[in-house]
Amino acid sequence: MTKNLISLLEEKTALSTKVINNIIKLLDEGCTIPFIARYRKEYTNGATDVELRIFEETYNYFQKFLSRKEEIENLLKEKNFLNEKVLKNLNEAKTLQALEDIYTPFKDKKSSRTSDAIEKGLEPLANIIQCMKYSIDDVEYKAKSFLNKEVKSINEAIDGAKDIIAQRYADDFKSKEIIRTLIANWGSIEIKEGKQFDKNGLYTAFANTTEKLKYIKSHRALAILRAVNEKQLSIKIEIDEKHILENIKKYKIPSQANTSKSIVFEAYKDGLKRLLLPSLKREALANLKEKASNEAIELFGKNLKELLLTAPLVNHVILGMDPGYKTGCKLAVIDKNGNFLDSAVIYPTKPKEDIINSSKTILNLIKKYKITSIAIGNGTASRETATFIDELIKKENLDINYAIVSEIGASVYSASKIAQEEYPNLDVTIRGAISIAGRLRDPMATLVKIDPKSLGIGQYQHDVNQKELAQKLENITIDLVNKVGVDLNSASYKLLSFVSGISEKLAKNIVEHRTKINKFVSKEQLLEVKGIGAKAYEQAVGFLRIKEGKSILDNTGIHPEDFSLTSNLQKNYKIEEIKDFEKVSIELNTTPLKLKDIIAELLKPGYDVRVEFNQVKFSKDILNIEDLKEGFTLSGIVRNITDFGAFVDVGLKNDALLHISQISNKRISHPSEVLSINQNLENIKVLSVDLEKQRVGLTLK
Repeated sequence: MTKNLISLLEEKTALSTKVINNIIKLLDEGCTIPFIARYRKEYTNGATDVELRIFEETYNYFQKFLSRKEEIENLLKEKNFLNEKVLKNLNEAKTLQALEDIYTPFKDKKSSRTSDAIEKGLEPLANIIQCMKYSIDDVEYKAKSFLNKEVKSINEAIDGAKDIIAQRYADDFKSKEIIRTLIANWGSIEIKEGKQFDKNGLYTAFANTTEKLKYIKSHRALAILRAVNEKQLSIKIEIDEKHILENIKKYKIPSQANTSKSIVFEAYKDGLKRLLLPSLKREALANLKEKASNEAIELFGKNLKELLLTAPLVNHVILGMDPGYKTGCKLAVIDKNGNFLDSAVIYPTKPKEDIINSSKTILNLIKKYKITSIAIGNGTASRETATFIDELIKKENLDINYAIVSEIGASVYSASKIAQEEYPNLDVTIRGAISIAGRLRDPMATLVKIDPKSLGIGQYQHDVNQKELAQKLENITIDLVNKVGVDLNSASYKLLSFVSGISEKLAKNIVEHRTKINKFVSKEQLLEVKGIGAKAYEQAVGFLRIKEGKSILDNTGIHPEDFSLTSNLQKNYKIEEIKDFEKVSIELNTTPLKLKDIIAELLKPGYDVRVEFNQVKFSKDILNIEDLKEGFTLSGIVRNITDFGAFVDVGLKNDALLHISQISNKRISHPSEVLSINQNLENIKVLSVDLEKQRVGLTLK
């Protein structure tokens, strides 16, 4: 099985046998993908975490494939069906679908016309007819010998034999694959009004249309399938059956046959229409959903990656503001390590518009805690609050920046178990303001505490495969957290739980130990934490950082297993001047890949891969949607990217839509070719304003 597995992986991944064996060995030893990608490059030929994730998926798939193949072989052997031809077909199969197609004819049939005919002893008659050597008269004559109490007429005998032939055609894996391909390439999906169709609803544009299966976009497929579930629409797959029947005559009926071929053709036709097509059409819809789901999951993952890679604002004391009207604007102050310092509530907007006291409260907090930046949530009353802060900064000549940040998911966090554990004595509204401040200080550290599905960065996320979505988002979070690195002395247990080798339980133990010793001063102290053994330490330690530790190496991604090597490197070489990595790596008994990584870390200890913080300023002359007119120019931030466009925060209650057709003068196949999450956009023009639906359309053209 291992030999076959390696062979399949070589074919699918284009990796060498040696590298494949190395990766499998490392995975079997309990090494994580981030650890292998960062610290075992010499074994993987420098494979990235993305490449290793793909390898892991492929590896898991082929393990299932070979296990199922072995299971089918054993089942067929038991039933005495495993002949050379079947075994050859199984050995040539490359997918689980192909295996199941080959196995289908040998499965025990449920009660059906076919099984009834077999039980009546009509299989030999089916063989006589299907060999197409006998005339119809001969067939009718031979059918007489099959008459009995259960088969009372010649027609009944022939009909039963035809049912068996129809089933054989439907079960033939080669015919199945041909028609499967035809449906995939040439099939159409016919969409009609459903029983509960709403003419003024969301799905009016889809009703009474036909789309090619091959070209339907994933977001449209998911919308249509949702409408079908809601009984708003009904769908069916259409394929040119006449063309298929012509091919059956051409390729399945021998040209020299002039005997019982008409009976065989009728049986094949019945097998096609009654058995094969309905089955393959259902499969095509399932494949459409799976493809659309996979594409939506990939897009969600890409958006999450960009969101988590948003630049942090380091060494700032930040005031988080959660705007509101009647309930006021909730304030929370956090220090440069993200620790909560203070809170308040002000009322700078309608209905109270208490500018004097609101200003006093803000100024007192700024003075008391030496606040250097302000984060304003982009929800209700956001723009009015931003205007208030902007005017206050100018009036008092304050050396402070402010930025509008997405507050989506903040309310989810504030009521969550994690928030209750972190801030048990604080009101949920203040927890929300802390989350808003945290999104400016360290977006990744803050956002990992929230279920990604609550971050508003996907499309039709509740319609996709939930298990696969959760796994994808978890893997992306894990890979990015480890790529960036985690501050051991300020990270929450939730952030620590994404570090390679650290479970949630171990993460809580780390936080508990940190509280006990005040702070970690050496990575070695991790071994004192309850539950952390040699393996967990090996997998985790390289991704942790201690900013003011005993050794500068503790604030780098250099693994302790390489500290001795690093010491030799520093003693004997000027690292800035090393050009011949091959020569130096031989002298130090290491590899060029490892040497390059160590030098990069030494040159920039504590380096953060995330880009520099970028502040956005909004137009202050627009307060609500009623003030907008077509042609107005705005600036904004990309908050979500979908297949059909991007949603841009321009300071209104609802994000505005920048349709894919309005993103670029050049033709693009997807918005992500041009845009990314949290990208700042300048000079966006208002294309349309729909006051009734509170929608705004934008253009970059």
